[in-house]
Amino acid sequence: QVQLVESGGGLVQAGGSLRLSCAASGSIFSINAMGWYRQAPGKQRELVAAITSGGSTNYADSVKGRFTISRDNAKNTVYLQMNSLKPEDTAVYYCSFRAVVAGTPEYDYWGQGTQVTVSS
Repeated sequence: QVQLVESGGGLVQAGGSLRLSCAASGSIFSINAMGWYRQAPGKQRELVAAITSGGSTNYADSVKGRFTISRDNAKNTVYLQMNSLKPEDTAVYYCSFRAVVAGTPEYDYWGQGTQVTVSS
């Protein structure tokens, strides 16, 4: 019923920028929160940034001041603008929607992940 399609990942040099997008399709009734997570090899998946339905945001300390999460509710899309990228940002990035799909309870839906590689 719900599919999250991520785009914008790739290879970038340190100091560069990338913009990730994640668009959800399907029978979504409401989206209560959107977020981006990442997982580096051998590391636990961690929250990068999140935005609530009210517009409140929070960020991992490691990305504050460099990353910005935004959304387009009309398009069921969340973005992650990543600036001043560092090699430590290298990871697979996953978007997640906390949403209500028609006929179901609130649930977290996940994208497939997109690789971000930052070279030095």
